[in-house]
Amino acid sequence: MILATSEAVAGHRVVRTLGLVRGSSVRVRHIGRDLIASLRNLAGGEVYEYTKLLAEVREQAVDRMIAEAHALGANGILAIRFQSAEVSKGAAEMMCYGTAVELRPEAAVALPGEG
Repeated sequence: MILATSEAVAGHRVVRTLGLVRGSSVRVRHIGRDLIASLRNLAGGEVYEYTKLLAEVREQAVDRMIAEAHALGANGILAIRFQSAEVSKGAAEMMCYGTAVELRPEAAVALPGEG
């Protein structure tokens, strides 16, 4: 599966547009992570616990989007975007979405001067 935030992929052409695909995941904060994060907040710097949590939820959302695209017969997803929103106090949704497509490699074209 080719994933791109752009609307085109170099060396490929879109032969069929299959439609919007999306994936999302809602996570709540963990009391243990919150305690450690609060302590880190006092000292300053990156809150690794939240960085890890967001990375995990992003990956799950992407996996769900890819599964939806596979179900449509796609081999690529273009114009991928991410969005997050607070669902309730302490719970957030991470969503990703894009356009499922069928891509085909373009024929290689020899440049002038190439053998």
